[in-house]
Amino acid sequence: MTDWGRERRKLTDAVSVLVGAANGLYPSGNSLVVEGSAEAVIIDPSVTVVAKGGAHVPIDAVINSHGHEDHVAGNGLFSGARVHVHHQDLLAARSLDGLMAIYGFEGQARIDFEQVVLEEFSYVPRPDAQGFGDGHRWNLGGVDIEAVHLPGHTRGHCGFRVSDGVFFLSDIDLTGFGPYYGDVWSSLEQFEESLRMVRDEDADFYVTFHHKGVIEGRAAFLQLVDGFAEVIERRHSEMLAFLVEPRSLDEMAAHRFVYRPHVEGTHIPTIERRTAGMHVERMLRRGEAAEVAAGRFQRLA
Repeated sequence: MTDWGRERRKLTDAVSVLVGAANGLYPSGNSLVVEGSAEAVIIDPSVTVVAKGGAHVPIDAVINSHGHEDHVAGNGLFSGARVHVHHQDLLAARSLDGLMAIYGFEGQARIDFEQVVLEEFSYVPRPDAQGFGDGHRWNLGGVDIEAVHLPGHTRGHCGFRVSDGVFFLSDIDLTGFGPYYGDVWSSLEQFEESLRMVRDEDADFYVTFHHKGVIEGRAAFLQLVDGFAEVIERRHSEMLAFLVEPRSLDEMAAHRFVYRPHVEGTHIPTIERRTAGMHVERMLRRGEAAEVAAGRFQRLA
């Protein structure tokens, strides 16, 4: 057990948030601990949990909301606990190759990111990890956790409905950065549908893994989730404006519509290109743009 002090925010008798460094700013995050009379579970053990050497109580099971590196960082720390992750992201918890498959990086970008995952996120394969599906319930003794499949960020991305009015949003993090759907396993359409679905969740507390942390009350949550969703349309409009002249996906990636110019990383061009590609496909379907030459796209009047 670890003394979390002020970094532990207790929401109910059973539910606590272990607040990560800088309020869960990446690479850290805000981990949820749910304590029942029979078991205690940690959802998404962050790098801060690893740095501190554990939670404030002994942990019986780890639940990962999805397979990204920052959400599985503590899987190896809790070596005696069971690990659960949605069956569509299960491969990410079981092996490093599985984790890399979700991102789809190649060449130097993959080599560099593997090192980051191992060195900065303490990645440990958990071949014993167990899969679950939408609606799966964990009864911890007087308190329940229910999985809510919210794909788009990854195929298996989930939120969690916890007894006593707590909903864990994971990487529907409600930040100004907006939704991330830049992996080979991401989907713009699924993310949008998940955002429509999650608006129906009625809770007293909504918890994001990054940045926002704890949001109290449905009214505040709805305002934030609507602003978060609007980032998608803003990106789309900015890309259309950029296509006033014929452009390739590589030119769109170099212009950057997701990351700010000062952010560095060999993985960023791949993410920018995939994101631009999803929006261009939407433009073509809507008749907003056309492929005017091989691999070059232009906005239509």
